[in-house]
Amino acid sequence: MNFSTTDLIVFAGWIIFMMGFGIWISRGKQETTQDYFLASKALPWWAVGGSLIASNISAEQFIGMSGSGYVVGIAIASYELMAALTLLIVAKYFLPIFLKKGIYTMPQFLEQRFDNRVRTGLAIFWILLFVFVNITSVLYLGGLALKTIMGIPMIYGVIGLALFASTFSIFGGLKAVVWTDVVQVTVLIFGGLMASVLVLNALGGSFLGGLELLVERAPEKFDMILDKVNPEYMNLPGISVLIGGMWVANIYYWGNNQYIIQRALAAKSLKEAQHGAAFAAFLKVILPLIVVIPGIAAFVLNADIEKPDEAYPWVLGNYVTVGFKGLAFAALIAAIGSSLSSMVNSASTIFTLDIYRPFFMKMDKERKELLDSHEHDSHLLTQQEESRLVKVGKLAAGISLVLGIIVAPLLGNLDQAFQYIQEYTGFISPGVVAVFLLGLFWKRTSTNAALAAVILSIPLSTGFKFLMPTLPFLDRMGISFLIIVAIMVIISLMENKGSDHKAVEMEKGLFKTSQIFNIASIVICGILAVIYAVFW
Repeated sequence: MNFSTTDLIVFAGWIIFMMGFGIWISRGKQETTQDYFLASKALPWWAVGGSLIASNISAEQFIGMSGSGYVVGIAIASYELMAALTLLIVAKYFLPIFLKKGIYTMPQFLEQRFDNRVRTGLAIFWILLFVFVNITSVLYLGGLALKTIMGIPMIYGVIGLALFASTFSIFGGLKAVVWTDVVQVTVLIFGGLMASVLVLNALGGSFLGGLELLVERAPEKFDMILDKVNPEYMNLPGISVLIGGMWVANIYYWGNNQYIIQRALAAKSLKEAQHGAAFAAFLKVILPLIVVIPGIAAFVLNADIEKPDEAYPWVLGNYVTVGFKGLAFAALIAAIGSSLSSMVNSASTIFTLDIYRPFFMKMDKERKELLDSHEHDSHLLTQQEESRLVKVGKLAAGISLVLGIIVAPLLGNLDQAFQYIQEYTGFISPGVVAVFLLGLFWKRTSTNAALAAVILSIPLSTGFKFLMPTLPFLDRMGISFLIIVAIMVIISLMENKGSDHKAVEMEKGLFKTSQIFNIASIVICGILAVIYAVFW
C-alpha cells in the first residue's frame, strides 16, 4: 500500500503523541494497589464508557470482524448488538453487587462467595486466557495489519505494537490505560467511520447510496439470522444466536471478564459506573457500521485478497483518501493499543492480587485471611507491601507482553481470527458464567458446586468439540452451560438445606437505577428491536 507523506505524518504524529501522553500520565505516583489497579477509584461515567469501548474494540473487531463480515455478512454484528443489551443487564444487576463488595478482581469475589480453590482455579484460567488467546491474537492481528498495509514484517510489527502498548500499560497502571483510552476512542470512532463512509461513497455516491447498493448486490449478507443451509451456520447457528450460547459469551465478556469489569470497579460511584455502561451500549449499537460494513463492501467489490481477515486493510488501502488513510490506520493502531494495554493490566492485576499476594507474599496469617475473605482494605497492607505489589504488577505486565510477542506469530494459519477468539474463550466461559450467576443470585449454591463447574468447563467443552464436531460452537457453549448449571444445582441441593453461609445478601433497593439510565435502556432496546425487525 502506498502511504503519502501526509498519511505518514498523520499516522506517526498520532503514535508519538499517544506514547508521549501515556508517559506523561504515568508520571503520577502509583503508591498503592488502588492507585495502580483501580485508578484511585475516581473515574467519571464518560471515562468508564469510553474506556469500555476502547478496551473492547481492537484488531479482532477491525480486522477479525471485518473478515467475518466479508464471509458471513451483517449477522456477525449480533456480537455487537447483543453486547449493548448485555451491558445494560450487567450495569443493573451485576455492578451493584460487585461495587458493594469493594472487590479489585473477579477471582476476589469468588473467594468471598466460595473459597480460595475456586478463586485460584479461575485466576489461573484467566491469566492463561489473557496471555495465550487475547493478547497474542490482538498482537497477531495488529502485526497482520502492519504487514498488509505498510509491508512491515510480522515480528517487527508485533514488537512495535507491544512497545507502543507498554508505554501506558506497565508504568501508569489503570489510570494511564483509561485516560489514553478516552483520547483514543475519539480517533477510533471517527477514523473507523471515515473508512466506512469513504468506501460507501465510492460505491454509491453517498453513505446511504452505498448501503443500498450493498443490500442490492449482496442481499445474502444482510440476514441477521442465518438458516441451516448457510455455510456459516456453524459459526452463527440461527435463532440460537438470540436465545442460546451467545448470551453465555456476552455475559461472560461484559459481566465476568476482568479487563472489562475493572473499569466499572474503578468508577467514582455505582451511578457513574452504570451511566458509563449505558454510554458504552450506545456506542456498541453504531459499531457494526465501523467494523462490519467494510468487510461486506470488500466482498461486493471483489477484493483481491487471500484470506477474509485482509478485507479491512484492503479497503483502507484502496478507498481511503490521502490524509484520512493515515487517520484511519491510526484508529486501528489506537484500538490495538487500548485493548492490549487493558488486557495486560488486567492479567497483571489478577496475577498480583490473586496469585502472588495470597501464595508468595510473606504476611501473618490473620491479615492474609482478612484480605482474602473481606473487601480489599488498603489499611491491612503496609506501605512497603503496597509498593511491592505495584512493582510485581509492573513486572507481570511486562512478562505478559513478552509472552505475547513470542506466541503471536504462531497464529499465522488462522482464517477468521474473530471466530477463533470466540470459540476458544468459549471453553471456559460456560463454567464461569454458571458460577457467577448461581453464586450471585441463588443463595443455596455451594462451594463444591462452584469448584465442580470450574473443573468441568474445559473438559466438557473439549469433549463436545471432538465428539460432536458438527455442533456449532455457540450451541456447544449453551449446552455446556446448561449441563454445568444442572450439576451445580444437584450438588448444592445435596450439600445445603438452606442458604449457603457465604450467600450474597440483597437489600431492598439494591437494583434501583437512575431515570437517565432507565430512559437510555428503553431507547437502546427500541433501536435493537428495529434493527432485527428490518434485517431478520
